Order: sequence, then structure tokens, then C-alpha cells
Amino acid sequence: MNVELQLNAALGSTRGASSQWSREAAQAVHDLPFNDLLFRAQTIHRENFDPNRVQLSRLLSIKTGGCPEDCGYCSQSSHHQSGLKASKLMEVQRVIAEARKARDAGATRYCMGAAWRSPKERDMDAVVAMVEGVKALGMETCMTLGMLDLGQALRLKQAGLDYYNHNIDTSERYYSEVISTRTFADRLDTLANVRDSGIKVCCGGIVGMGEEKADRIDMLVTLANLPEPPDSVPINMLIPIEGTPLGEAEPIEPIEFVRTIALARIMMPKSHVRLSAGRTAMSDEMQALCFFAGANSIFVGDTLLTAENPGEDKDSALFRRLGIKPMERDAQ
Repeated sequence: MNVELQLNAALGSTRGASSQWSREAAQAVHDLPFNDLLFRAQTIHRENFDPNRVQLSRLLSIKTGGCPEDCGYCSQSSHHQSGLKASKLMEVQRVIAEARKARDAGATRYCMGAAWRSPKERDMDAVVAMVEGVKALGMETCMTLGMLDLGQALRLKQAGLDYYNHNIDTSERYYSEVISTRTFADRLDTLANVRDSGIKVCCGGIVGMGEEKADRIDMLVTLANLPEPPDSVPINMLIPIEGTPLGEAEPIEPIEFVRTIALARIMMPKSHVRLSAGRTAMSDEMQALCFFAGANSIFVGDTLLTAENPGEDKDSALFRRLGIKPMERDAQ
């Protein structure tokens, strides 16, 4: 499909299941005049979602710090001097108790993250019990545990895991500038195992790590061209953390960040686009533009794993001002 035809298909929300995004078509959409880009993104968003509903998820770190990976943005890496102490895996009942509080506060999806390269067999029984316990509360379940083989993915699926998060982080070109302990292909292998197990894929990336515009576009092209686009696409704005290699990274320009959100919405019309890490550095107006550009999912709570997040009172106040309501479970 040539660039003009693909661009017209994208802007008309008629992208066929068999078509593939080219870098040229994605960049043509990204580079539209800002008002045109947001108009197109909002039009496509309304065709697939209620424009005034946002999904609320809660994220809990079930095992913090001591990770053997060297991801340049992460405070939990054992390679960095961030001052974060490693912890043991949380007890199952404590995780379930925290999930119950999140449910009672309005969250419909509960995400559990462990700072591992991949889960060890000795930890799988506890992880499975967490999934079963949270599922029994009537919540959607999500986990991020590092790399998975197919057997682990199938076991989590049998336990009732709905989503697995495993971000590709950035473009294949820029990836080695950020991480050296696992490859871009390793990430794609885990996504394939998750997909083959029947678990829904949650996969996005981080912007503001010193990458170029082309890298942000290529990242979204990779995601949109997976055999099935991810059900959830978290777009994180880097939170520079002292003691990490990216601790002094220059922040991404706000309008460029909104463009990235809009492009994700246009390229993946039926995916939940999550406005993820970095919201503490965003003004209310910037967040409002992101919601208009097609973001329809956020994490609630005071922390995201180890980073700060806007408190629930602040989110509730912003939602009231914008006329936004939490997405109901059946609509997700």
C-alpha cells in the first residue's frame, strides 16, 4: 500500500487487518498540522470508545529492586546507584488486601510488577496465587515480571491472568543505547509467548530518553505491525532518576508528547492508550490535550512502582473539571 493510500485509510479509520504500517505513512500522520492531527485522533477515538471515559488501573510493586538488567532509565537496576534497596517478593495475602483497597477506590484493573529478568520457578506458585486472588475480587489482572517462556505464560493464563505488560521501550535502532542486558528480539519473543498463550498484550514504551522523533515513530510502527496490536499501549514520559544513566536526560517537548499519543491512537484505533509514567510533570492542560488526542487509561495512586504519581484527589479534581468519568469494567 503506498503512502497516500495508507494515510487516507488511517485517517478514515479503515485500516484493514492485513495492512502494515510503513514508516513513511506513520510520519505523514505524525507531521500533520497539530489541529488536524488531534481532530483525526479524536474522530477515530470516538468511533471506538466513549470519549469521556478513562480506564483506571492500579500498579503495585510486588518485588522491588535488585534487578540484574541495566535499563538506563530504571531505579530498580542493580547496576545503578539510585539508593533503592532490594526487597523480597510480597506475601500473597498482602497483595490481595492491597488489590481489594484499589477495587474499593474505583480501580478495575490491578497490575503487579516484579523487578526480575524473568520469574524463577520457585516464585511461580506465589505469583499464580496472586493472580487467582485478585481475579476472585472481580478485577482484571495484569502482571509484568520480565521475560516469559511459553510454559510460564500458559500457567499464568490458566490462573486467570488477563494482561501481561512487557514494553519494547523504544525503537529497535535506539534500543541498545538504553539497554545492553537483553535484546530487542528478546522483548518480541516474550510478546509472542504471551500472545500464543491467549493472554492479552500490554506493550508500549518510554519517550524522552534522548531518542529522535524517528525512534518514537518506529516504536509505534513496531507495535501496530505486531500480529495483533497490543490491547493496551502505555506511553511513558521518562521520569529522570538520580543515579541512573538517564538521570540528566532532557525532557520531551510537551506538544511532541501529545503528537505521540495522537499517533498511537490513530495507528491502533481499538487499543487502550495509557497515559502512564510522568504525569506528575504534566500540567492539567497537557493531560487534557492527551485525553483529547486519544489517551483513555491512567494509573491511579500515589506511586508507580518506585516513582511518584498524582494522588487520587488530584486526578478526581481534574476529571471533574473535564467531565471525565471512570470507565466501567464491561466497557474495557
